Amino acid sequence: MQTTKLAAAEIAALDPYKFMATIGKRVIHPGGRASTDALLHRAGIHNTDRVLDVGCGVGTTAIGIARRHGATVTAVDIEPLMIQRAQANVTAAGIGHRVTVESVTMFVDRARAAAELTRVTRPGGKVLATEFCWREPPTDTARGVFIGQVCPGRQFDTLDDWIQLYRAAGLSDISTESGPFEMMTPRGILADEGAARSLAIMGRVVSRPANFRKMRWLMPRMAKAVPYLGYILLEGTKPQRDDAGDTVE
Repeated sequence: MQTTKLAAAEIAALDPYKFMATIGKRVIHPGGRASTDALLHRAGIHNTDRVLDVGCGVGTTAIGIARRHGATVTAVDIEPLMIQRAQANVTAAGIGHRVTVESVTMFVDRARAAAELTRVTRPGGKVLATEFCWREPPTDTARGVFIGQVCPGRQFDTLDDWIQLYRAAGLSDISTESGPFEMMTPRGILADEGAARSLAIMGRVVSRPANFRKMRWLMPRMAKAVPYLGYILLEGTKPQRDDAGDTVE
């Protein structure tokens, strides 16, 4: 399946996630492949499990779950471009019978989103989330460039903010890991994609002027924010309830 070729003006308007998808990057998570591997290790998925991958992006994590664990995965995302890339990646992986791709809101009110993730999880089940965060307070310049230009209008919370958000949503036994933001650094791209795919990605960048202009605009701005950015991997459990509806510790 081929994705629709975007016009130069459309490429210029893409946010970083969508741009990375169009040039063929498959690992589009704030902590890169390392954070995804840590998430799957924590999840303890078995082949009889049913997994909901919310905001699936290009389908990399959903494909990994189906391949490694044989679980049934429902992968959802609101962005048509991401769905198109995910469908192409699923077809290439040869596991379409394992992954379904539907549309859902990826970036919404955070408290409502956390509450909904908790609601759709069975009692005793786990919610695992990888989120952007500020590892340390950014300079005014870094904050202004990143939130004002690279990801306009997006809010980035601290580690404690994310923990409190998911605890308020009803999760218990919350544990976390954190690390640096590597998704859009040269070192991170090489680690996540491998040498061959990294070369193919750069080939797509330099072979089309619109892609090159977008990358030339993006990377210096990312460099200002990367020292302050990171990710949090959060794991929480939806409490069991007894027949009276009380929480079971």
